[in-house]
Amino acid sequence: MLRKELREHIFKMLFQIEFNEPEDMKEHLKLYFESLEDASDKEKEYIQKKYEAVVSHVPEIDALINERARDWKTARMNKADLAVLRLAVYELKWDDEIPTGVAINEAVELARKFGGDASPSFVNGILGKLAEAEPQG
Repeated sequence: MLRKELREHIFKMLFQIEFNEPEDMKEHLKLYFESLEDASDKEKEYIQKKYEAVVSHVPEIDALINERARDWKTARMNKADLAVLRLAVYELKWDDEIPTGVAINEAVELARKFGGDASPSFVNGILGKLAEAEPQG
């Protein structure tokens, strides 16, 4: 499975946290993995670890998004856009394996696929502001 596909599965799991109680997510993750017949154990492990890593940083991620989203706080955002942003912000801030440009481009593609008409530019704008504020390594 390509990293792009893995990222999409992580996005789908993150999307679910807006609609389910935290204690129910373990069961949702299990059911989701059962539906991934073509995924190897290694790929499922990657998806789960990255999903859990993003979730562990949600309060920090949301604060970063809220600082940069003019007139849009996370509580009011389209839930698909929010899931895309959470994944991308995690990749920008905490995942050294993902280059900044890749994280932003992949987020815009996810927003284009799953969000509304304005989602790609909205996501790109917020991530651009975050990337400008971060020292490049």
